[in-house]
Amino acid sequence: HFVRAAHTQAAFDQSAIRAHMHGVPKRDGALCKVKLFWVMLAGVANLVFADALCKRLAVLKLRGVASVPVIDGFFDLCYVENRGCAWGMLQGHTWPLSFFGVLALAFLVWKREAVFGRSVLAPVLMYAGIAGNTIDRICYGFVVDFFDFHWYGSHFPCFNLADAFICVAAGLMLLDSFLKPDRKRRNS
Repeated sequence: HFVRAAHTQAAFDQSAIRAHMHGVPKRDGALCKVKLFWVMLAGVANLVFADALCKRLAVLKLRGVASVPVIDGFFDLCYVENRGCAWGMLQGHTWPLSFFGVLALAFLVWKREAVFGRSVLAPVLMYAGIAGNTIDRICYGFVVDFFDFHWYGSHFPCFNLADAFICVAAGLMLLDSFLKPDRKRRNS
């Protein structure tokens, strides 16, 4: 390092050499953004597929059946057709909710960096969750929910994998918002 710094001709860009010798672009290069796009798209597609598969299994195995206890007194699997949104609100408003889902997804993709920063996991989870539920609303007119948690007299509304993706993404964004001020203090 000392020799390179002392001689001005020897001070070269390590990333340029790496890109030239190994075909690896700089971290902020256009090729990295394209690669990131495909990685994120593959992640979203796989999560949407997993969500659709779980919902299909719920339709095949749980429709017309009483709830199936998984952890007695705490967690059941059941079949619920949710024609609203979170916690059953806005029942029967399928098309406005579908339109809002498409609009929200388009906005979040468009403003990804402003909303999610450099995070990759949070946007992938958020996109997959919104897409999974919006696809159901458009194709079936409802969203299939099947996770049912309860504790003594309290009962949490049924939800699905797409809902869990959205909640985890929101949690990651919240956690990131608490960590950002700390990062700024350490870097200054």
